[in-house]
Formats: sequence, structure tokens, C-alpha cells
Amino acid sequence: MVAEELGEVWCIVVAAGSGRRFGGAKQHVDLAGRSVLERSVATAREVCDGVVVCVAGTDDAEALRAAVHADRVVEGGASRSRSVANGLAAVPERAQVVLVHDAARPLASPELFRQVVAAVRAGADAAVPAVPVVDTIRSLDGPKVDRDRLRAVQTPQGFRAEVLRSAHHSGRDATDDASLVEEAGGTVVLIEGERTNLKITEPVDLDVATALLRRSASSVRATDLEHFEGHGADTAEGGS
Repeated sequence: MVAEELGEVWCIVVAAGSGRRFGGAKQHVDLAGRSVLERSVATAREVCDGVVVCVAGTDDAEALRAAVHADRVVEGGASRSRSVANGLAAVPERAQVVLVHDAARPLASPELFRQVVAAVRAGADAAVPAVPVVDTIRSLDGPKVDRDRLRAVQTPQGFRAEVLRSAHHSGRDATDDASLVEEAGGTVVLIEGERTNLKITEPVDLDVATALLRRSASSVRATDLEHFEGHGADTAEGGS
């Protein structure tokens, strides 16, 4: 939880998409025993003081709020920017930092959330995680693009609350909120993202996410076993 003297941090988790390329509402599909949305909200709650979820409809808002442990559930809009604006209206005025996270990125780590918050605390209007582009990129009407100058952006993106509110007040649309802040004259800094922070867009992405979670779980079990065996050996030596 964020220290009170630094002001509250809230997160808007955007889950209002139709999932057209996935073939359905991907935010509600099962991912290793928990829904994609539940995993995204759970990570946000580890770092933030409150979480607002934007969904396609709010007929069962109270049930959904309880199921994913969100503080508030609001109805999304016709565009991503409109959905974020609706979520922002539900964020308390006392919040000083607001994160915006895509529900479709359920593997973002708590540490990445913390790094984004820290960058905003350090003075940025907006902080965006990004990773280098590793594929060769070509333009449809020209030669290949210099990938060394390209970065693929991720979420969570973090903002000074008043800056984000001001940017959305314009009513403009953008594919991400950092673009709105930049258009309004705000400063945007890039921080190192995570390769495992994939966005679930197509069914194959769910398979990859499941494999990554299983690998992570196996690594944790192996570490625990090593610790147990090491502790047992120490105990045996001490008792001899």
C-alpha cells in the first residue's frame, strides 16, 4: 500500500473491449484457475490504494466487483479513451497518481507497477513501460524501419492525476493515455517494461500466458525445495 503522506494511488483497469480478435470477452476467460481480469485486478491491488474496473455493461456490477475484488465497477464507453474517462470519474479527487492498465495484460508484475508509480513520483507527468522491438519491421510503402529507434509500449501507464484529468477533459481519442498527455504538452518518460507482460489478443496468447505461469510456478517450487533441503542439511549438521 502506498504511504499516506505521498497521496493515494488508484488504478483504472480497462476491461470494456469486445474481444473481436480473440473471439469473445477475453477478460473473463480462465487463465490457470483465475480469470484474466481477476489476475490483473489482483496485481493492481498489491500496489494501489483502490481499483476501478471499466466493463462493457454494469447489469451485474456488484457481483463482478465482489468477484474480482475491485473497489468500483463502471460502464465503459464507445472507445478506449471514453472508457478511461468514465473510470477516471470514479477515482477519488484525493488520488495523486492514477495508473491505467489493460485487463488483457494479466502477467504484469507488482514490481512493474511500483516502478511506474516511482517514475511519476520522481516528477514525470506520465510514465510508460516499453520494450525494444526485436522483429524486423518494414513499411508497406517503403524500406525496413530502424528497429533500434522503436519501442513497444505496455501498461500499466502511470500519470499525475491532475494531468490525466486535464488531458481527458479535451474529449480526444487515442490508443493510449500517454499519447493524450503528450498531445496536451505533458512530459512522458519510458521505463523498462517486461517481456512476459504480453497482451492477450488472440487465443494463442492465452496458451503462451498459461505456459509462462506454469514455468513461474515450477521455478517457485524448485526454489522452495532448495531452501527446504538446505535448511534440513544445516539442521542435521548442527545436531550431529
